[in-house]
Amino acid sequence: MKRKLRVLLVEDNQAIANQIITFFQSHEWDVDYASTGKLGVKLALEHTFDVVILDLNLPDTDGLRVCEDVKRHASANIPILMLTARDAFEDKVKGFRKGADDYLTKPFDLRELVLRCEAMSRRSELHQNTVVSHGALSLDTRSFEVLWSSENIKVTKVGFKLLHKLLSEMPYPVSRTELIEHVWGNDPPESNALKSHIYALRKATEQVTGKPILHTISNIGYQLKGIDD
Repeated sequence: MKRKLRVLLVEDNQAIANQIITFFQSHEWDVDYASTGKLGVKLALEHTFDVVILDLNLPDTDGLRVCEDVKRHASANIPILMLTARDAFEDKVKGFRKGADDYLTKPFDLRELVLRCEAMSRRSELHQNTVVSHGALSLDTRSFEVLWSSENIKVTKVGFKLLHKLLSEMPYPVSRTELIEHVWGNDPPESNALKSHIYALRKATEQVTGKPILHTISNIGYQLKGIDD
């Protein structure tokens, strides 16, 4: 039985988007849609997708920038297929160097698009370890589950991304700027948002761990400590 995929389509041509969405839905796939690059990045960072299909010619930004932002800031490695009329070899080189996993030029056969999405999803599933762990703390980037030993820590999506970045950079501290870029990319929130999310994350972790593990490093940022014992 074929697995149903969840796909993010970033495409400003409404006619093409409607064709793809209708065809995918006939395969019982779930499709989220963005007509701009900014919305595409936002959706990719806030939700979990098996594949992102990305047009290069977007009204607000270049698809290459969108690809780079998603690959850099998403908590999991999402396969990206670039869908574009740019068929020059140099354009493909640029796309792959920005992190694209596949490239399909317009016009295209919808059946081929389905096959490519299925292939990318299988490759990603085979090679991607979804669990990141250190000491008693472990994070699952597919289910967004956080465990302290065997006990669940309930965190928000933003809290998960912050914790994932801090855990990935251990034993080093992470600057406030790095955390903001990791979570929000090129669309940073109001000045106190990071502080508020850190406070909520610290409270959530301490309720389960019984001790502080998220520490403020003066004039630098934040750091995880005390998760080995």
